[in-house]
Amino acid sequence: MWKIAVGFIIFAGLALFILSKGGDIDLSGEKHGAEATHAPAAAEPASAPAGK
Repeated sequence: MWKIAVGFIIFAGLALFILSKGGDIDLSGEKHGAEATHAPAAAEPASAPAGK
């Protein structure tokens, strides 16, 4: 049982280390309102004309 606890502590420490080295990572969840940033929608690709 103690091995599971030690393994969890090591894994959590490694995860925090990797996340801290990752730069600007937002873990605050979904955004609503003015703080939400939305990328513009991509243009629809033009369809090929029917026939030859």
